[in-house]
Order: sequence, then structure tokens, then C-alpha cells
Amino acid sequence: MMGGGMMDSGFGSFGLMGGFIGLFFNLALLVGVVLLIIWAVQKFSRPTSSGSSALSANRPLSAREILDIRYARSELTREEYQTKLDDIRERGGV
Repeated sequence: MMGGGMMDSGFGSFGLMGGFIGLFFNLALLVGVVLLIIWAVQKFSRPTSSGSSALSANRPLSAREILDIRYARSELTREEYQTKLDDIRERGGV
């Protein structure tokens, strides 16, 4: 017989399961490419190293901003931060 028999499902030699495996592989590849693009955009569109809006605006940092950055980097204890913040407020720097 020439036109194929009852076992021909149209999905090649793996049948329906092969179709699902191929679909899964293609979807995984597509998701991987999308995630790679998202990662690349985030990596190369980040602001400068400290991420401060003052740095991106090319203006000098205020005393309060410097103090906040140093506290965020754990260069100061909470007590040192509070003492220096009080000093800045006394001088009218906030």
C-alpha cells in the first residue's frame, strides 16, 4: 500500500510524544532568549555605581546624601549616623 498506514500520525517517527517534546524544547528556547534579553537590558542600562540621583544629575552631593550613603554602606553605626545627622541639622544643612 502506498499512502501510509494506520500508524502514521503525522509527527514523524516519535508520534504525538515527539511533537510535545519538540514544542517544549522550542518554548524553553524562546523563554531563554527572552530572559537573556531582559538580563542584558538591565545590566547595561543601570545608573552609575552608587545609583544616587545626585550623581546622575551631575550635581554635588549634599552632606545629608553623603551621610545616607555612608550609613547604607555600613560605614557608620546607627549612633554615629544619628550624631552626625544632628550636627548637620544644627548647621542647617538638611
